[in-house]
Amino acid sequence: MFQTLYSYFWWERLWLPANLTWADLEDRDGRVYAKASDLYITLPLAFLFLVIRHLFETYVATPLAGLLNVKEKIRLKATPNAVLEKFYAATTKHPKQADVEMLSKKSGCTVRQVERWFRRRRNQDRPSLLKKFREASWRFTFYLLAFIAGMAVIVDKPWFYDLREVWKGYPIQSMLPSQYWYYIIELSFYWSLLFSIASDVKRKDFKEQIIHHVATIILISFSWFANYIRAGTLIMALHDSADYLLESAKMFNYAGWRNTCNNIFIVFAAVFIITRLVILPFWIMHCTVVYPLELYPAFFGYYFFNFMMVVLQSLHVFWAYLIIRMAQKFITGKVVEDERSDREETDDTEEEEEAASAKNGPLSNGHPILNNNHRKTD
Repeated sequence: MFQTLYSYFWWERLWLPANLTWADLEDRDGRVYAKASDLYITLPLAFLFLVIRHLFETYVATPLAGLLNVKEKIRLKATPNAVLEKFYAATTKHPKQADVEMLSKKSGCTVRQVERWFRRRRNQDRPSLLKKFREASWRFTFYLLAFIAGMAVIVDKPWFYDLREVWKGYPIQSMLPSQYWYYIIELSFYWSLLFSIASDVKRKDFKEQIIHHVATIILISFSWFANYIRAGTLIMALHDSADYLLESAKMFNYAGWRNTCNNIFIVFAAVFIITRLVILPFWIMHCTVVYPLELYPAFFGYYFFNFMMVVLQSLHVFWAYLIIRMAQKFITGKVVEDERSDREETDDTEEEEEAASAKNGPLSNGHPILNNNHRKTD
């Protein structure tokens, strides 16, 4: 049964145009072609990346945070309370007003003390500023080096200037050593991101990030199997061109350099929109959708690759929406912050809560009871 599934998976009609076989892509006369087995090394390399990341964050990012005066906010800890802790862990982190009143009776605390306890307890679970800075530093370093390496790989190639060259002679296109290493390093890095996503800083687009990492891994792997390497190197370099700018903006934001962060963010927003919403769909996707049909009939691999490109482009539209929201805040003079990040909840003073209560009625976690069905966004 396994052999049958293996045969179906590697059926040539899935991966290659008609009248071509895997035998046509065997190494000969000094010409080397991409092979699926080449990618096995990316899994152990992904774990090596995790080790390198740990060392980098410990011995480079942490001292850098000290030099940039990255300071932690003082967080008041929730006092130990078995009743509230059990509800927090097993039921919800955002109790409704009825739950708050019930917990008040069970725990012997006042309603306001229960609300305050949940605010402080949620803040305890949020990642520290140092953790955010170290993660951004690691990603900034990789994306910057990857972008430089990617440009070195493609800038002297004819298909960088003429996209029709991407398909010249396809699929009998031999692989260059620089393309091999660019693919292996990029794929290993994205495997490492997928492996560490559970422990990384969780943002509001957590699910979208998982989809992005999986789609990226599938695209890189498939483009390697089907020998879409020239198109793949262009797509990877295009993505790396904006990512390091975002991570550097985060670093300066965590360090409190607001003006520097805002200026870098504006550059990032412009680069992101130009590369992801203009160049990618109107040049690169046009290249992968239209030009191949001039050479051979569409096959499963053609449809699958471009479907995954549409998935990736949909995520770009979603993130562009968040970026535009942040840009609007910048233009209106508000502080620019990552729309995907959770915000700290502060303890209101008694006077502030009483004033709000007099104006809006009884409060539940800082909001009127009438709005109870819409929990506060952290």
